[in-house]
Amino acid sequence: MSQYDAIVIGAGHNGLVAANMLADSGWSVLVLEAQDTPGGAVRTANVLGDLYHTDLFSAFYPLGAASPVLRALDLHEHGLAWSHAPAVLAHVLPDGRCVVMSRDIDATAASVDVFAAGDGDAWRDLVSRWDRLGDAVLHALFRPFPPVRAGLDLLRRLGPADAARFARFGVLSARRLGEEQFRGAGARLLLAGNALHSDLSIDEPGSAIFGWLMTMVGQRHGFPVPRGGAGILTDALVRRLRSRGGQLRCGTPVERIVVYGNRARGVCTATGERIRARHAVLADVDAPTLYLRLVGAEYLPARLLADLRRFAWDPATLKLNWALSGPVPWKATEASGAGTVHLGTDLDGMTDYSTALATGRRPEKPFILLGQMSTADATRSPAGTEVVWAYTHLPRSLRADAHVIDAQIDAVEAAIEQQAPGFRDLVVNRVVETPHGLQDADGNLVGGAISGGTSKIYQELVFRPVTGLGRAETPVRGLYLSSAAAHPGGGVHGGPGGNAARAALLHAGLRGAARSAAVRIAMRAIYSGPDRGVLPPPVAGLPDS
Repeated sequence: MSQYDAIVIGAGHNGLVAANMLADSGWSVLVLEAQDTPGGAVRTANVLGDLYHTDLFSAFYPLGAASPVLRALDLHEHGLAWSHAPAVLAHVLPDGRCVVMSRDIDATAASVDVFAAGDGDAWRDLVSRWDRLGDAVLHALFRPFPPVRAGLDLLRRLGPADAARFARFGVLSARRLGEEQFRGAGARLLLAGNALHSDLSIDEPGSAIFGWLMTMVGQRHGFPVPRGGAGILTDALVRRLRSRGGQLRCGTPVERIVVYGNRARGVCTATGERIRARHAVLADVDAPTLYLRLVGAEYLPARLLADLRRFAWDPATLKLNWALSGPVPWKATEASGAGTVHLGTDLDGMTDYSTALATGRRPEKPFILLGQMSTADATRSPAGTEVVWAYTHLPRSLRADAHVIDAQIDAVEAAIEQQAPGFRDLVVNRVVETPHGLQDADGNLVGGAISGGTSKIYQELVFRPVTGLGRAETPVRGLYLSSAAAHPGGGVHGGPGGNAARAALLHAGLRGAARSAAVRIAMRAIYSGPDRGVLPPPVAGLPDS
């Protein structure tokens, strides 16, 4: 039986981040990937034609550029280079007006000022406050929970009075934040549209802080793309890992995790090969698959199994990809230079869209996120052409309904055609990725869920993926959750992978023995003992389960 200090299941970016960090500490590491190529949801392929490089899943990486986890890996030394569109983001309203966010704060301020005089100065004020707090916020977000040092640094910068106000800000909705800070629709749309990069409604508590985070990161770091395709980021992670002695095997699905004495001892692959892990097994897989298939209910506390019945996925995703013979002919010419474009709805339309998703109806006027990839990176297609994708969401209950999917494809293309007459005439090729097609290409995208589970407040922090400590540790010793199902959640930033690597190192070393023991005691307290809670187990067949 071959042996490694750590085995990482899944070569998504989080698994590769974790593997790199463990290899940096001198561990022998093996990464096992079920697909024939690494990357998970960070991959590029020429599905539209040999000259058109298409990101199959994720594409723009504002949090990746800002993440202290990824920045610490120095991936530029291994082939990663960021590329930027002339403008970061545009929101095109149904009436044809357009607001644009640029890395040039004066340009952004001028754009929001068009909607209401004075909003430009209010935007500058908001960004200046981010400049004072932003790095502390990012370090707190991407560190293991609770982020003691980073949290104390943030509290020091805020002071007692503003710490209380920051707590209020943390439970605001994106709509309310926009109303409190701006008079016009432009800046409000930037905040609200960025909040909808999660599955939060703009009227839900917590959506303000998500919209603020994405908008401020975009203002200061842009929404960059890897030059040459998303897969270049994966290539850099793989190249770095191998330079440090780590190993990667693709086309090697893991059938189960070997558990003995309440400890993860290794894995068994689909071919029956057994591989031993001396210290840790890290799983870059979705939470239900990890616990119910790879581990098995017989090795898990009853309370965890009951909590898993409450686990909620994010909505299904429908993604369309086009190769165009020319640039998108926007009526609002300001949108031409934006890498990311929001369209299809105004502020109230965003509420209607989220309500339709929550109530199991097809959103007839979908909120659309669109990427102009050749605008952001000229290497993606021949000069004068464009690679474009767009995605929107559907209720999970409708994710396999072919009639609904066809209707939504028509709705997306009609919305684009309305704002860019002649768009359809430029289409050279089109590839549709349905919710189940996304899952077939990446098993973690269950039913087209792209965030590893909902981002709603009841499944974040200590509630992610289920009620616990908000950490990578699991009730099985030596087993760590390193996917987007773990805190801090979805997005390409390496946070879950970094947290899992730190946890594995903590529990394998002597220096952190006291902290390791404290975590284990807390885990036992949460998952053992009689059920005296307010709620009985949930009903079967929840719509988002």
